[in-house]
Amino acid sequence: MLRVMRAAIVLTVAMNVGLHCATAQQTEGRQPGVPLDQYIRENYTKQEHMIPMRDGVKLYTAIYIPKATDQKWPIMIKRTPYSCAPYGPDKMPGSLGPSEHFARAGYIVVNQDVRGRFLSEGQFEQVRPHLTVKNGPQDIDESTDAWDTIEWLTKNIPGHNGRVGMAGISYPGFYASAGMIDAHPALVAVSPQAPVGDWYFDDFLHHGAFFLAHAFRWLNNNAQERRGPSTERPAANLVPSADGYHMFLEAGTITEINRRFLKDSVPFWNDMMAHPNRDEFWQKRAILPHLKKTAPAVMVVTGWYDAEDLYGSFKTYQAVEQLNPDVNNVLVVGPWVHGGWASTEGDKLGRIGFGSKTGPYYRAEIEFPFFEKYLRGSDHPAPAEATVFETGSNQWRTFSHWPPSEAKPSQLRLQSGGRLQLESADGKLLNSESAAAADPATDPGFDQFVSDPAKPVPYSEEITNRMTNEYMTDDQRFAARRPDVLVYQSDILTDDLVMAGPLQAQFFASTSETDADFVVKLIDVFPDGADAARLPNYQMMVRSEVLRGRFRNSYEKPEAFVPNQPAAIHLELLDVLHRFQKGHRIMIQIQSTWFPLVDRNPQQFVPNIYFAEPEDFRSAVHRVYRTAQHPATISFGQLP
Repeated sequence: MLRVMRAAIVLTVAMNVGLHCATAQQTEGRQPGVPLDQYIRENYTKQEHMIPMRDGVKLYTAIYIPKATDQKWPIMIKRTPYSCAPYGPDKMPGSLGPSEHFARAGYIVVNQDVRGRFLSEGQFEQVRPHLTVKNGPQDIDESTDAWDTIEWLTKNIPGHNGRVGMAGISYPGFYASAGMIDAHPALVAVSPQAPVGDWYFDDFLHHGAFFLAHAFRWLNNNAQERRGPSTERPAANLVPSADGYHMFLEAGTITEINRRFLKDSVPFWNDMMAHPNRDEFWQKRAILPHLKKTAPAVMVVTGWYDAEDLYGSFKTYQAVEQLNPDVNNVLVVGPWVHGGWASTEGDKLGRIGFGSKTGPYYRAEIEFPFFEKYLRGSDHPAPAEATVFETGSNQWRTFSHWPPSEAKPSQLRLQSGGRLQLESADGKLLNSESAAAADPATDPGFDQFVSDPAKPVPYSEEITNRMTNEYMTDDQRFAARRPDVLVYQSDILTDDLVMAGPLQAQFFASTSETDADFVVKLIDVFPDGADAARLPNYQMMVRSEVLRGRFRNSYEKPEAFVPNQPAAIHLELLDVLHRFQKGHRIMIQIQSTWFPLVDRNPQQFVPNIYFAEPEDFRSAVHRVYRTAQHPATISFGQLP
């Protein structure tokens, strides 16, 4: 890989968007007082084409071409299932390309409805599987559709410079990933942003646990069956209540939720229900193993608070890195919600501020220069291997490797009395903490709680029927006060502590029944006192994840728990770059319900958990062990 070998440094560039690079200044200088929609109408022409694919299916494609003929223009493509509106040769959009900079700089912008969506022909398939072997023109996938589109554009659209880029966020990010496999020679730069990587871990499923609130909302709005080409999406079912906790709990079962609220009208919902395990249905939809022979330059973008596709982002970067050693593959991570880098100021989320407008900074100083370098041949330097925002201290940092190679293995160890001990991987105590030994005469060596499916722990204090973005930084005191949430907290930190890279929770747990979910949350506890902070004692969630316990050993072959017998739990919480500041505390919370973000586990092992009946749901006593024989730790990399 072509790395920019720089030591980890704090970017000293001011976070003032007025301090743009020269190219960004030039693009803003193109009629800077003219609103973007007016600029597009005055400076672009539009063409609409039904581009033929190799199997004869034609895809609706809107092409916006600069009117100026003083130079050749690069091509920027977005392939989407979310509509290329506005439709009609005289209808112009209010924006073009990934950001305003692209429209004002002059790009041929191409938006395409993927097959089976809106005005495109063919049959749509959710996260269409990639075909490694293609024996003829009827063997198509998203990589062939991207290839055929680029081939047609470069042969039929005048005024281009022969260089093509692709970018997309979320589902369009998946199409960007797919489009760069066995890349067309003209495709030189691609940016998969929050891309789906493996739908058994992205979006609707997290380690086998069903993200009910998110799946219900997204599938209801985006996965209704299409009856034929149309500029309109099929109508969603009306949702009867904004109180999702009450609505889903009162319905009782997944079967009843489908019957009452979705009216059995969403085919992919039914497909999911038929495949609770990671069988061939899910395995063939994982694009990560196929990310080979990609475009020469790749920039994966995500946000620390992307509630939808954080897994896909980090795993896509890792897969491209491993499978394409000669590709300039880089990573950008900011303090953003899903797609927030493209559409928000990026200066806050909920009650947590980030000190600057990180969204405009990224669009002007990172994304636009990346494509200008590779699509127009500008003299911008290549991005660092990893450009990452450090939360907690609110600063941009660059690294020559991700996770940072200089991070030292460290861990948090769960102790008796709700204590959390910070130590190096070899057991040495850090941060001047003292480990008080538990009294074996009184300490049972575990902590336990009663998990009642009839009274699940809410995932948020907000009354909502959806998955909120803010839950990822929400104050967790409402959960810490419940008896069915275990809480472990460190001493007050005497020095800053920076966690970098993936987190790994490892512990032993048991249940009095035969199934259970386990949720692990890493939390930054702010100081107390009138002068300490504007959020005294705020418990800011830093990272969280859930494991459906039946999949603790295999996602393909679920296993029941043996009642009251300890079982090993391994759960990756994905990456962080967070500074726990001096005077703060570190907290770990462990619970078993997280409703209605995650559906309720009946806590009795049934063959297909989605078809559990009301009588299958039982209260259970769950234990988390913390002894020398059954240790409980959260491993992480610590930066010096």
